[in-house]
Amino acid sequence: MNRNPILFRVDGTTSIGWERAYRCLTFAAALQRRRRPTYFLSQFDPPAFGFTVKRGGHDWLRTECPIGSPEDLNATLQQVYKLQPSAVIVDAPEAQEGYLRELQAGGTVVVSLDHLAALKFPSRLIINPLLGPSKETYQYERGTQLLLGERYALVRPEVRRARPVRSQEPPQPFRVMVALGDDDPNNQVVELSRLLMNCPRVGRVDAVVRPQHPAVEQLKAMAEDYTGRFELAVEPNEVTTRLSRCHLAVTAGNGWAVELACVGVPQLVIVQNEAHWPTAKRLEEEGAAVCLGAFPTVSAQALRQGVQNMLADQYERQAMSRAGRHLIDGRGPDRLVTGLEVMLHRGRRALAGLAA
Repeated sequence: MNRNPILFRVDGTTSIGWERAYRCLTFAAALQRRRRPTYFLSQFDPPAFGFTVKRGGHDWLRTECPIGSPEDLNATLQQVYKLQPSAVIVDAPEAQEGYLRELQAGGTVVVSLDHLAALKFPSRLIINPLLGPSKETYQYERGTQLLLGERYALVRPEVRRARPVRSQEPPQPFRVMVALGDDDPNNQVVELSRLLMNCPRVGRVDAVVRPQHPAVEQLKAMAEDYTGRFELAVEPNEVTTRLSRCHLAVTAGNGWAVELACVGVPQLVIVQNEAHWPTAKRLEEEGAAVCLGAFPTVSAQALRQGVQNMLADQYERQAMSRAGRHLIDGRGPDRLVTGLEVMLHRGRRALAGLAA
């Protein structure tokens, strides 16, 4: 089998967020398990994230060009000619149709990771790791393959390993997790954590954030001030421990909400980004979560009432847990790698037939 590398073109900065960079890292880890070398052509700010990429066994190629710009197109094509990758995976809303078409003309397979469906894709493969929008929303050319829906949800291996442990509800006192995802655009983790600690039935609150979250130091101070009532989890091993113990989670309808549904954690969803509405609605339709609404419209009283209702009804929590585990089985990364390998294999056979 051809073992040419896979090149990722994705950025992760404080201004544009980290959701796309982290999901590419999950995809790259799945590719690496199939012995595919992976390269990240990326701009990271702070640069410490680059060391996270390298610790995972991936190569990081620094770039200062804004993604989607003519300079970035030239730099990406240079790496394509140098590395000869089997595919280039682009995850950026700034990469418009002309940009993707030029990459395709460079002689490589272009894969688009996208959950917005905002343009007509010339890419050979389109992947949506969330639960929406649907296939009918996308515009694409003839011959393009789409991998969408719950079967292709990106679930981190360490999260999926918590699935057997969370098969039954943990013992009381009640623990509530605040997990708004890789990004917290409205800086809500601190405020939501304080609100939940004032709820009568809540025994402990766990906040789960990324290391580069702007309020990490404030959250650490809260953990020291409220010992026994509030805990902070940043590292992956800490997160999985909290997953097996919590009774309820407050999420934002993004990739983390999908992962928690896979484990079987009941959720209250407060949407922080308009692009995550389809996923939040799908989780509610399947019975895995209750959507309280968008961030500006959800009052403190509505959140407290939602938490009280959920913690008072054990059978509702159990039903939500079963619905989430039934919807997301956690094998999405392996299916994505298999789909990509099948497409690349067919492309090589077609080229060999043309040459013959």
